[in-house]
Amino acid sequence: MTETLYAIGDIHGQLAMLEDALDRIERDGGPNARIVFLGDYVDRGPDSRGVIERLRQGLAEGRNWICLKGNHDRLFEWFVAPPVPRQDSHLLIGYHWFHERIGGLETAQSYGVDVPERIRQKELAAEFRAALPDGHLAFLQGLQLSHREMGKFFVHAGVRPGVPLADQDEEDLLWIRQEFLEDTRDHGALIVHGHTPVKAPELKPNRLNLDTGAGYGRPMSIAVFEADEIFALERSGRVRL
Repeated sequence: MTETLYAIGDIHGQLAMLEDALDRIERDGGPNARIVFLGDYVDRGPDSRGVIERLRQGLAEGRNWICLKGNHDRLFEWFVAPPVPRQDSHLLIGYHWFHERIGGLETAQSYGVDVPERIRQKELAAEFRAALPDGHLAFLQGLQLSHREMGKFFVHAGVRPGVPLADQDEEDLLWIRQEFLEDTRDHGALIVHGHTPVKAPELKPNRLNLDTGAGYGRPMSIAVFEADEIFALERSGRVRL
């Protein structure tokens, strides 16, 4: 029997889009379809809480799912994990998780947490922590950074060119952009990633980008890997990439 694997790009709080993607996959591959989620479950969209709960529910039901960590998921984790919020050095000066360009405000709202104009981060983090349902922080902390299967290397942002896949650094796996996107070398596996929004699934000889801007209200993308073939999974069915 031919092995089939699915991957879903950045979700960013878009629960309705996620449910639609899961429905498409189940119609195509059945309820036990193997799915790799490429991270960035939270921020920007309206229901980050619902997305995390849906993923936790699927894992609890024994679904054949692999959930990877994105940079936004780590921003959330670092803010709410005790003892005090941690700031990510990758954010530009003057930026923080609740900056309008980052999207943490929408995540807070999905948990019923009000973010005052003047943020007292330590107190807000304690309030946020108290609002988290059981298991949500543990879910974030337990996310994998990468997954290798079927000659593909699944990761949120990309890899550092020239570094063996087994030796990649967490910061690159979550945050790298231009150094990876502009490199044309063979990385030892096809890199399947998100993180950098594109208009449609972007297949290059050495990588496949599945972030098509769901966080900004654009469609969420699904890829299907079967033997040596790669498809996008549209509502109408598979489209070869």
